[in-house]
Amino acid sequence: MACVSAGVSFKKQLTPDELIDALLSGKVPAGKQAHFIVLLEEAPVVLLKGLVGQMGGWVKRRKVMTNIASIARKVGLPEGTGNWLKIA
Repeated sequence: MACVSAGVSFKKQLTPDELIDALLSGKVPAGKQAHFIVLLEEAPVVLLKGLVGQMGGWVKRRKVMTNIASIARKVGLPEGTGNWLKIA
C-alpha cells in the first residue's frame, strides 16, 4: 500500500524491496527521491504508522524513525513538515 501511495503519479513505481531497504538503511534508492517526498508528505498518517509498525519486526521503531528523518533530509523536505512527523 505504501509503495502504491508513493508512486501513484510516477512512471516507475517504488518497489517493496526498495522501500524496506530505505527504511532499514536511511538511504534513498537512486531515482526514487520524489517517491519518498510524496510518501512522507502526503500518505495518510495511519499508513505511515502501519509501515513503521511492520518494520518493527526487523529493527527497533526508533531506528526506523531515525532513518525516516534521514530520508526526509536527503530528499529535501523542509524541516518540520510532512505527515511523517505525526507518527512519532
